[in-house]
Amino acid sequence: MRGVKFGEKEESTTFNFDVNAKLEEKERKSGRLVVGFVLTVGTKPSVVKFEIEGVATLSGSNPAIEKLLEVDPETKIPLLLHRVYQHVFTTTFLLATILDTPYPPPNLLFSGEMKKLGSDKRSGEGEESEEEKKS
Repeated sequence: MRGVKFGEKEESTTFNFDVNAKLEEKERKSGRLVVGFVLTVGTKPSVVKFEIEGVATLSGSNPAIEKLLEVDPETKIPLLLHRVYQHVFTTTFLLATILDTPYPPPNLLFSGEMKKLGSDKRSGEGEESEEEKKS
């Protein structure tokens, strides 16, 4: 995880959060899937940018794994990406507190529409972007 502070936050400023996400299938076996991920969250105006990179290992039945890869029809985001964000949110919040910068809301991926920029998540590669207002 990296956090880069570009400037000072102003208490009265409303921030938009821009999210870019990439999921890449690394390994697939029966009952196991390894997915690399990169999440980049930045503010507009540009005050801070967080980059989180890691690997998620899914274990279970093949139908259960496929269920995590399905795209939610409302948010247009795979459930796996929701789960990854839930796990990295606390760390992002702590880093934002240390840097004295705004932090993205815990429900950032659950609200609003995401614009699909890349290929289908089932193929293992793609990017998505979202802007979310934080009051």
